[in-house]
Amino acid sequence: MSTALSVVPGTPERADVDPIQPEDYADDLHNDVEALFLCALLWAPAEATTRAVDILEATDFERTTHREFFRLITRLIRGGAPHNPAMVGAALEQSGHLAGHHGSERSRHLANITTLGAEHTAIDHYARAVFSQAYRRSFAAAATALTQAAQQLPEDQLYEHMCEIGRSQRTFTERLGTIKGGTR
Repeated sequence: MSTALSVVPGTPERADVDPIQPEDYADDLHNDVEALFLCALLWAPAEATTRAVDILEATDFERTTHREFFRLITRLIRGGAPHNPAMVGAALEQSGHLAGHHGSERSRHLANITTLGAEHTAIDHYARAVFSQAYRRSFAAAATALTQAAQQLPEDQLYEHMCEIGRSQRTFTERLGTIKGGTR
């Protein structure tokens, strides 16, 4: 019995996929930094992608499908496999994520990202812009969490909750310093 070839060597498991949200496909992508970063990543030579995928995490992406594509492309890059649009599509197909309506939407979104025309030479700039947006969103989320905690948590838990949020924000701020400093 033979084993099927895997697009990403040694990773026959299904891709890490979150539920697709309607807003994942609703906007014009030409001004979407996440989509432009992914486009540049798809076309960049492997040696140019290392720093970009090292400074970002999947959670830095706001859109569910962008997180999914980033995880998959990163896996391809780190696995030494080609990470171009055809191979990303093949990996999605192999994992069953191009089936049905959501699969059609994924495929169309990948095609839209692929054809945005982002310069792969600007990949580091796009990566920093994606992180900057995530950094700002994290402060908005922290403010919301503190407001919600003030309304719902018992008094004896408020301070520790605020400290946890602060530690999380400090980690984000340290990442920002590392990214702006050019090291990781």
